[in-house]
Amino acid sequence: MTNKASILLVDDQLEQIYYLKIALELEGFHVFSARNGIDALEIMKNHPIDLVISDVAMPHMNGYQLHQRIRRNQHWVHIPFVMMSGRDMDSDIRFGKELGVDEYLTKPVDIDDMLAVVRGRLKRARQLATATGSASPAVTRFEKGGLVIDFERHFVSRHETSIHLSAKEFALLKRLALQPGEVISLPVLAQATHGITTDPIDAGALLRPLVRSLRRKLGFRAGEMGCIENVRGVGYRLTIAE
Repeated sequence: MTNKASILLVDDQLEQIYYLKIALELEGFHVFSARNGIDALEIMKNHPIDLVISDVAMPHMNGYQLHQRIRRNQHWVHIPFVMMSGRDMDSDIRFGKELGVDEYLTKPVDIDDMLAVVRGRLKRARQLATATGSASPAVTRFEKGGLVIDFERHFVSRHETSIHLSAKEFALLKRLALQPGEVISLPVLAQATHGITTDPIDAGALLRPLVRSLRRKLGFRAGEMGCIENVRGVGYRLTIAE
């Protein structure tokens, strides 16, 4: 498990996902999101996940069914699972606990409570992983579609040609590469590149020249998004084809 753990948020309410995702990313977590249990399982097949936060009522596969599927997989059985629901009846909470759910948060979710639960469950998972010798190695390299990023050596190449980046450009590319295909919010990217907490407007102003310069150094022409896609008003994501 890495110091910057990966959290999977599962909820069919986009506003809820956005609200919680921003809070978790500002704390330094890598956040993936899915709108139902089926999509969540696909993400878990392709990305290492350290903790799951899931709503109960969702289409196609609800939170209880997702929990059962995860617990049946020997590679995922150790992953902490936090249930999140607007149902605050004692019977619902008891049912979740009987299934083996690690924690139960009721909506509207209090951010401080959620962060305390996440930190506590990740700490416990690290202790168990250390005790059993099952801790997973940190991700140190990204390689896809001709783009290579060595996080430890601060080395970048594209199609076997080395690329020199400034410290801020490298920080931006690394943060995007840690969650390829996922939209990373403007405030979170500004935190990674400039070490400051700011609003989306100021963050966007700080990031735009960095993104333009990074695209150019990666070999894309002026005006081309290339592999760094802009989701207007929200953030950027790294899109690399095989």
